[in-house]
Amino acid sequence: MKLSVIIPCYNEKKTIQKVIHSIRECGIPNTEIIIVDDCSTDGTSKLLKTEVCHKVEKIIYHKVNRGKGAALRRGFQEATGDLVVVQDADLEYDPKDFLKLVQPFIEGRADADVVYGSRYARSEKYMIKHFYHSMGNKFLTFLSNLFTDLALTDMETCYKMFKRELIQSIPIEEERFGFEPEITAKIAKRFCRIYEVPITYYPRSYAQGKKIGFKDGLRAIYCILKYNVFDIK
Repeated sequence: MKLSVIIPCYNEKKTIQKVIHSIRECGIPNTEIIIVDDCSTDGTSKLLKTEVCHKVEKIIYHKVNRGKGAALRRGFQEATGDLVVVQDADLEYDPKDFLKLVQPFIEGRADADVVYGSRYARSEKYMIKHFYHSMGNKFLTFLSNLFTDLALTDMETCYKMFKRELIQSIPIEEERFGFEPEITAKIAKRFCRIYEVPITYYPRSYAQGKKIGFKDGLRAIYCILKYNVFDIK
């Protein structure tokens, strides 16, 4: 089994090398790392070209900042693994959890199409999050579940693992942070077999570089309505 790890990267000079090291130590030996640098301005691009290029399989550079959704769309196109997972370039998510995400694909009936890593399943190590950010995520998950008829606990999680053939067959339209509700709506419409597993999570503050904000929450609400109610694809 080969795993493709897609890393959308924007201004993560301080953490990108630690993330790559963690992926290499995750316990899955056949791992392909694809970084999409979204026109970073903090020196990340230079670091990728000089220090990181020989440590990963592929780096793609956007000439203008296009957003997380656009970076993921390009990364998915380049993936060659049996499975594909999204990994943010910060240190909020731990690649050691890849082993848990993989299990529904290979154990038991091994019938998973998609596996979500949930930050709200408390059977794993849990770092307390900021109240309003946590409530915002739970509200968006509830709203998404209302329209998709899924019972997810964490729709907004970064950790989503897909069969490659599935994710490459789904057109991704959102350019920025609307990817999460868009892809959830689209896999629900395809009646994909979706599993959730608990993951660890280490939230960053805005002072530490967290980028998603209130406007992105409003966009997520719009996307939930767009892709569940008004979209016919």
